[in-house]
Amino acid sequence: IQEDFEIIDKKQIPNTTELKNEEKEKTEEARWSAPILSLAKKASENLALSYGNALKSASLVGFISKPVSNDSTAKTSARYHAMEERANLMNMMKLSIKILIQAALSLGRTLDSDFPPLQQFFVVLEHCLKHGLKVKKTFIGQNKSFFGPLELVEKLCPEASDIATSVKNLPELKTAVGRGRAWLYLALMQKKLADYLKVLLDHKHLLSEFYEPDALMMEEEGAVIVGLLVGLNVIDANLCLKGEDLDSQVGVIDFSLYLKETQDSDGKQDGGITAVLDQKHYVEELNRHLSCTVADLQNKIDCLEKTNSKLQEELAAATDRIGSLQEEQQQLKQQNELIRERSEKSVEVTKEDTKVELDTYKQSRQGLDEMYSDVWKQLKEEKKIRLELEKELELQIGMKTEMEIAMKLLEKDTHEKQDTLVALRQQLEEVKAINLQMFHKSQNAECSLQQKTEAISSFEGKTNEMMSSMKQMEERLQHAEKARQAAEERCNKMKQELAGRLDTCQQQMSQLDSKCSTLEKELKSEKEQRQTLQRELHQEKDATTLLKTELQQMEGLKKELRKLQDEKQQLEKVCEEQEQALQEMGLHLSQSKLKMEDIKEVNKALKGHTWLKDDEATHCKQCEKEFSISRRKHHCRNCGDIFCNTCSSNELALPSYPKPVRVCDTCHTLLLQRCSSNSS
Repeated sequence: IQEDFEIIDKKQIPNTTELKNEEKEKTEEARWSAPILSLAKKASENLALSYGNALKSASLVGFISKPVSNDSTAKTSARYHAMEERANLMNMMKLSIKILIQAALSLGRTLDSDFPPLQQFFVVLEHCLKHGLKVKKTFIGQNKSFFGPLELVEKLCPEASDIATSVKNLPELKTAVGRGRAWLYLALMQKKLADYLKVLLDHKHLLSEFYEPDALMMEEEGAVIVGLLVGLNVIDANLCLKGEDLDSQVGVIDFSLYLKETQDSDGKQDGGITAVLDQKHYVEELNRHLSCTVADLQNKIDCLEKTNSKLQEELAAATDRIGSLQEEQQQLKQQNELIRERSEKSVEVTKEDTKVELDTYKQSRQGLDEMYSDVWKQLKEEKKIRLELEKELELQIGMKTEMEIAMKLLEKDTHEKQDTLVALRQQLEEVKAINLQMFHKSQNAECSLQQKTEAISSFEGKTNEMMSSMKQMEERLQHAEKARQAAEERCNKMKQELAGRLDTCQQQMSQLDSKCSTLEKELKSEKEQRQTLQRELHQEKDATTLLKTELQQMEGLKKELRKLQDEKQQLEKVCEEQEQALQEMGLHLSQSKLKMEDIKEVNKALKGHTWLKDDEATHCKQCEKEFSISRRKHHCRNCGDIFCNTCSSNELALPSYPKPVRVCDTCHTLLLQRCSSNSS
């Protein structure tokens, strides 16, 4: 052990007797200065000798072949100078670690920061870390600190993050040197200084940013020093960083510590004792580790025994379950066999049943087909009958409306003056004459047909000249003729009844006059609208369809002429029914009033609303959302405004359109309210 920690030769180290004689000769004040000076002289001589020996060995090996130039000699001298520095620092590190371990074992307690060997150890370690550091230029100036490579430990080893955070949190440290010293103190207290430095040496490519290639940490001497630092794990240190001025401390090596009684004759005995103590501590640590491992193994054995017992219980339960499952499997097999037999029997039965059902189904299908064909024929016939009935209903509805209009006209005439009654009588007489002429026409059918053809030609000229309103008026005149015929007989009976009802009728007629005035205005507006509609009809070439309808009506008139003879016989019966008809006419009048109010509102709506153009509308009128490719424009067929699809998704049948058309939500609600009020 002594040979490993020597710095200089034994021959050159002075004996203890010589040192005692020198100490007696000198004064007490210079008692400690002489050994330091002698040690310094001997160290310088040793360095010179080692440098000379290194040069000789290098020349022999071939490092220094020939003195080529001054630059090459300077480089080689710098290289060997660095080699000597590394060797001296390594030897000093060995000596400081040896003395620190001996002093700590002899002291027998935890070390404080004031312990001199510990302080000298940190000074030597600092010199080792500073060896070969590169100078970094900053804005302030040149910086040369060993705290830079120590910061890499935090990245390489996450366990060192606690040290880095605690060093950064110390407010007293202001320089990088102070932080590096604090980092070394904390690493020693954790007993992981050697581990952290070993991590750094394993990543020399990162250290090359901070150290020169000839630095101690970049060569093999660094690995030797890390191996020596492992022995410091025996020491327990309790270092207080607060209150210490780590920034301004001067790192000077004190050689006096290494000369105090270390070279006595009792050194061998102390070395043996220290070796025994080291072995004792090492054995105690091994015993602790072994005891811990034994305890862990016992715990594992207990856990394994418990798991084995549980597994045995589970195996027993599993065997029981397997037996029960096998029994259940056998039972299930038996049940499956029974189910198969039953299913086969049921399949055979179902096959026979299906065959019988198929036969019955085929027979029933044939009968149903025949029934379906018969029902289809009946449906066609019923549809035809229904269409005919609908046409008849439409004609009857038209007759009713015309009768209502005729009654209104009669009421107007009775309310104006009694002269209207005289005019009605004259008209009745004219109607009688017309009826007589119609009877003569019925007898002379051929003549009437010729006249009708002439009338058709005249009608064709009139239709081109007159508007569609005249055609409707012609239809009304035909119905009015019938109404007048009925009215003649009614008037004879009504004269007696009207005497008592004239007073009430006059009051009603006064009200009807006001309504008739409004109706006349509405009729004028309707005439204007009809004129516009007639122009459109001329453009669409609907005149041909109207002529066809007129021809059909003329054929109907022929049939009606034949029926008029039969109706004369039935007129007596009709007179009795007219009394009931008068009562019904009152109800029809009330309904006609409601219809006229609806017509007024429709006319007002038609007058107020105009058909907007697509270019005029950019937003929906109801929701006010902007139109786009996805949100398209839609016209309301009632008010004429433009809406989006969501606000105009409803459809209703309007009087101006034969089919249901698109209507906005507001118009939909209004029209439904009107329909509900009319139905009530």
